[in-house]
Amino acid sequence: MKKIVNDPNNIVDEMLQGMIVGHSELIQRIPETGIIQRKTEKSGKVAIISGGGSGHEPAHAGFVGEGMLSAAVCGAVFTSPTPDQILEAIKAANEGAGVFMIIKNYSGDIMNFEMAQELAEMEGIEVASVVVDDDIAVEDSLYTQGKRGVAGTILVHKIVGYAAQQGKSITEIKELADNLIPNIKSIGLALTGVTTPGSTQPSFVLAEDEIEYGVGIHGEPGYRREKLQTSHNLANELLTKLVNDFEVKPSDRFAVIVNGLGGTPLMEQYVFTNDVQQLMDERKLSVDYYKIGNYMTSLEMQGLSLTLLYLENDFYIEALNAPVTTISW
Repeated sequence: MKKIVNDPNNIVDEMLQGMIVGHSELIQRIPETGIIQRKTEKSGKVAIISGGGSGHEPAHAGFVGEGMLSAAVCGAVFTSPTPDQILEAIKAANEGAGVFMIIKNYSGDIMNFEMAQELAEMEGIEVASVVVDDDIAVEDSLYTQGKRGVAGTILVHKIVGYAAQQGKSITEIKELADNLIPNIKSIGLALTGVTTPGSTQPSFVLAEDEIEYGVGIHGEPGYRREKLQTSHNLANELLTKLVNDFEVKPSDRFAVIVNGLGGTPLMEQYVFTNDVQQLMDERKLSVDYYKIGNYMTSLEMQGLSLTLLYLENDFYIEALNAPVTTISW
């Protein structure tokens, strides 16, 4: 697999330096760490942090900024950041009102973020968290107990970030996040595997005419392989699973993310989006908000994921439409 790299061992460090070169007006890096922090005056509000392994760009550092994350902690490729890095991010982000952590449901992430939370609380910082487990494809996959956390995490960043910006307390944000998680469901598909920098083999290999439904963002296996279908058929497969899981009824309102996994052109993402809308119309379901593009990727994987957020209340759509100052929203 050809990649534009220097030393694979330095790829995360050099990537983060490149982010600062390109976006120094918005973000700053805590030197010699994987922590990206927003460049704004502290306002005394609840700080929101997230993070995880690198390789999913623009998640999570691309969502650091006014209205979303206060800081993001970037681990090695597909590897959780360490508890001491997460603790440093908590301390750096804290503005006196507590720190709220958004964690994807992977065993390493949960263990390390929870350990950092305990250490921060020993230093007198109030910390709360939520675990995102939006992937309905499989349960108890590689790295995971229960469902995986995938592109729906970005919606949590946006809605929780808006709540913090509005001055809500850490208790109110925790309640909001706990209610939000069951309303977000995602599922994806891959046309290719993924090769991490320095590796010579992809995580899995699909034949030229094969796809796999339900893959994870680290190349974890999905639930079925079959011959490549039309975009309409692919959309129908993913959407049917999502709406069945929601037990929808006509006139239900949703926000939708069509998320590229890194190697899928926007042309194809828009074709797929058009199919999703036609299928939603057939079901008499309303889409009040779309986000289309690469938000939670898997390096160069060709494929995409579909996320539905059930708009249980108007606050969700108000939060989604609120302006932010970040690299990637």
